[in-house]
Amino acid sequence: MTRGKLLSHQTTCGYRIAPALLAIVAGSIVFAGAASPQQQVPAAKPAPATPPNRPRDPAWMFISTRPAEKVKEEVSVIFGYGHKPNSDANIEVAGGSYAMYTQADGAWVKNAAEEPKLVETMRKGQDLTVKGTSAKGTASTDVYSLKGLSLALDKVGQECR
Repeated sequence: MTRGKLLSHQTTCGYRIAPALLAIVAGSIVFAGAASPQQQVPAAKPAPATPPNRPRDPAWMFISTRPAEKVKEEVSVIFGYGHKPNSDANIEVAGGSYAMYTQADGAWVKNAAEEPKLVETMRKGQDLTVKGTSAKGTASTDVYSLKGLSLALDKVGQECR
């Protein structure tokens, strides 16, 4: 299993921009871009990746807010590898389990109506576990620290309207 640190970055109009440090919140780093906020995304990265000694791009968990699209706190994961076709991934946090559908190297919560509950549970939780299966059949388990997530989401809420 891997454990990551919560980070946050912002993109504008779908294009990644160079971030600038906005604040350090409870051990989490919150960045903002130079342009007006159109999208803000707290992100977490586990380290090191598991299983060990397997080629894999970096894994990331995102919680996206895109006001122009009326999207608030959409949870997604980039696994760093292509998924086994027709496979699901899973998030486990504070005793709850949330199914995710996969496409290419990403995963999103299957039932969008569950996302508010998931995000609220994440705000209160310590760790989040994400499990998936690569196209080669290798199972992965990544653990993300949720330390500072609540404050980082509050900061995004203030900056991204």
